[in-house]
Amino acid sequence: MNSSRIHRSFHSVVSVAALLAGLSAANSAVGQEAPATELVGFALMPANTFSAGPTSGQFATSAGGNPLPLVNKQPVQGFSAVLAGPTSKTFYVLSDNGFGAQTNSADTLLRIYAVQPDFVTWHKRGLRGSGTVQPAHFKSGKALSSFSAETFITLSDPRGKLGFETVADLEFYPNGDGTVPVDPSIQDGRLLTGADFDVESFRKDHRGNFWFGEEFGPFLVQADAKGRILRAEEPLPNIVPPGSTASGSEVQAPQNPYLGTSTPNLGRSLGFEGMAVSPSGKLLYPLLEGTVVGDSAIDGTVGKNLRIAQFDVDQKQYTGKQWLYQLETTGTNIGDMTAINDEEFLVIERNGGTATSGTPFKKIFVVSTAGVAPGGFVEKTELVDLMNVQDPHDLNGDGSSLFTFPYVTIESVLILDRQTLLVINDNNYPGTGGRDTNSDNTEFLQLRLSNPLDIGPEGCGAH
Repeated sequence: MNSSRIHRSFHSVVSVAALLAGLSAANSAVGQEAPATELVGFALMPANTFSAGPTSGQFATSAGGNPLPLVNKQPVQGFSAVLAGPTSKTFYVLSDNGFGAQTNSADTLLRIYAVQPDFVTWHKRGLRGSGTVQPAHFKSGKALSSFSAETFITLSDPRGKLGFETVADLEFYPNGDGTVPVDPSIQDGRLLTGADFDVESFRKDHRGNFWFGEEFGPFLVQADAKGRILRAEEPLPNIVPPGSTASGSEVQAPQNPYLGTSTPNLGRSLGFEGMAVSPSGKLLYPLLEGTVVGDSAIDGTVGKNLRIAQFDVDQKQYTGKQWLYQLETTGTNIGDMTAINDEEFLVIERNGGTATSGTPFKKIFVVSTAGVAPGGFVEKTELVDLMNVQDPHDLNGDGSSLFTFPYVTIESVLILDRQTLLVINDNNYPGTGGRDTNSDNTEFLQLRLSNPLDIGPEGCGAH
């Protein structure tokens, strides 16, 4: 779909109940209405956006009228996290493991792309901007015409730092019937794929290195500015909160390569979905998407308590501090976590509802660790209801002054300034059903908050 056609399509158609020592009930934001939020910028990347690379989708199922495999192509999709890019108009976006599972994504590369949205915005004389998303040069941020090698970096392990066998070590992909040869470019570059990790969050530390939170381990993974792995993956120690009956020395999902005959104590692909970094770039705060087995014993709420850990970048180890995040009654998963200051964070919370199925619950909360003892529940305050955003100038061209964001997964939030957020959905290519039965597009939103965030003196967005 060309940019002019895309452009035409747009315009046609708590109470606070802090837990001491982790023993009392969580603070909830139920019943509080979020202040009014306005859509002030909108851009769209079509579902069928591709980049150069080895053939992908050989083990996945087609949907939305889009056939697979993608011969000599990689999908530019599944954005699970966002960081500020090389210029004020560009962003780095992280593609997750590919087609949704370890068993169908061994031919999908783990990449960070640079993009430049040309947001539709409102000015006194009318709408401006094409509403398209262009590829950008990874280092300079210059807009480019296609997603070439200059627009992305691919995660790799050229020095063999990881402690387990990856797809690059194999003769045949581990997916399907095991008879499809691994692409030579993956083997030669020791590139990482969606069968190795499911990277759902990433941050930059104060030295300029990347840290990834992933779901299969769950692990923290460190790489340099070119995406090359620097050290072995970091497992999550099982620091049992007060009142929990969790067992085991580590938190392990079923896909953990070291699981062996042990029983996992975390659900499949429910590892690190969100991860914040302190404004100093020295502390990471990875947040699990699922409840560790035994943690529901804390308050009897099955599957609703999620651990937030603290990791020291310089010491390269967990500090032993952790907190609990409790999902709302309607919420089932978190999508992202980013720092406002040293004690406050934004968390996206959602359920699986869409415009075509169920009742969508998609919200952003401010959470705080201030005054909360380790092992206790963070305080929550609703900030944005993504199903109730004011759009007085109809920036997305749907004919309504009310904007809704009903996609299954919404996994990226970035603070642009004290009153403006960038929010992006994960389109789960070639998945359908977010807005209609076609493959979901990727939408970039600029949201203006009614009340400013308390950004710390070191600012935000750089990490």
